[in-house]
Amino acid sequence: MRYISTRGQAPALSFEDVLLQGLATDGGLYVPETLPRYTPEDLMALRGLPYDELACRVMYPFVEESIAEDDFRAMVRETYAGFAHRAVAPLVQLDANEWVMELFRGPTLAFKDFALQLLGRLLDHVLEKRGQHVVILGATSGDTGSAAIEGCRHSKHVDIFILHPHGRVSEVQRRQMTTVLSDNVHNIAVDGNFDDCQKMVKASFADQSFLEGKTSLVAVNSINWARIMAQIVYYIYASLALGGPHRSLAFSVPTGNFGDIFAGYLARQMGVPVQQLVVATNQNDILHRFISGNHYETGKLQHTLSPSMDITISSNFERLLFDLYGRHPESVVQFLKNAEHGAVSLEKDRWQSARGLFDSLSVNDERTCEVIAEVYGETEYLLDPHTAIGVEAARRCRRDATVPMVTMGTAHPAKFPDAVTRSGVPREAALPEHLSDLMEREERFTVLDNDLATIQQYMARNWRHADS
Repeated sequence: MRYISTRGQAPALSFEDVLLQGLATDGGLYVPETLPRYTPEDLMALRGLPYDELACRVMYPFVEESIAEDDFRAMVRETYAGFAHRAVAPLVQLDANEWVMELFRGPTLAFKDFALQLLGRLLDHVLEKRGQHVVILGATSGDTGSAAIEGCRHSKHVDIFILHPHGRVSEVQRRQMTTVLSDNVHNIAVDGNFDDCQKMVKASFADQSFLEGKTSLVAVNSINWARIMAQIVYYIYASLALGGPHRSLAFSVPTGNFGDIFAGYLARQMGVPVQQLVVATNQNDILHRFISGNHYETGKLQHTLSPSMDITISSNFERLLFDLYGRHPESVVQFLKNAEHGAVSLEKDRWQSARGLFDSLSVNDERTCEVIAEVYGETEYLLDPHTAIGVEAARRCRRDATVPMVTMGTAHPAKFPDAVTRSGVPREAALPEHLSDLMEREERFTVLDNDLATIQQYMARNWRHADS
């Protein structure tokens, strides 16, 4: 399988090269030239498989020209053996035909673990084979950083630099990153917001001259195709658990960078019966304004109780645009160029095509806390603020009550104690045992100005082979 750029000016690459490249040289994102397709009979043959085996079968067509199947299966099994629930992605019922899929049973308590714990192993495998050392650079609004650090902390082939907005992630999220004291882990708190961090990451990938040719950058944000690939699996897992392929499902997805819900879109393109995808956002609602009204315009970033969605530019939306434009990269480039100067819209027929599958809702902090309290009162089940937004969007946007609705539970409520406290529920969200001493652990991070040259100079000085 080959991978092509959404902007059409970069060479097609193998999985191995896409893994290491992340962002295409033309600034676009890589997508497969073609997708595997499942018939109902193919999906029936997958029913009942344990999660790790399903994951191996679903993902292997994306990597088969680069990695031997036995090696890949070993990496996948090792990845999901580290999750705290035997089902890996258990489904919890809230009401008739309403479910939460718990995607926070990995080591850092967020859905990012599904991809990033595997990504670390994939990188080690490929870099060992190539005899290379690379520098990972990522921006995080809270969860990506800790999951990437956990996945790569033991790698002898990687230095990892994670940018997070200083003072704008939860304390648990920050400490999950900054208490990892491995020599190859570098946490940078930027005096800015997530969008500032993300812009500097993209600029650094576009011009890596500050590394003087001694190493190269690898992406861990969801611009890296491997992230999307691993997330497709749990949509298929949910479908098979709740009646697929002979029954359709709907999904509500707390959405920031559009990667998680794009994986659901791809599952549908591959043949999984998905009737509806609901984009659930907080007050940073660029995606809701586009889905609901064909109005795409960045706004001022607002800081909310759901910080992982405090994003105004959703990078993976470009991958959906590529399909909405019939895979014509010139149209994608023009749309994005126009968006830099103000509000833009799609042609009506293209937007209506998206509306055939997608719905959306924006939920503010007050309503988020109310939903946490309401669901707890109904079920004694405790939601984190992101998942609460997903549940509210699921209930408000649901097209057909006879179709099972699954909200993606993207994070453990213990990561966001402020939201839980403000909701007024009569219990605390306790951290799992392996993180019970998190608040006592030593932290290490560096606060830097919101300035690209400052960030790049720090990286050039501090990766482990900088003087070689």
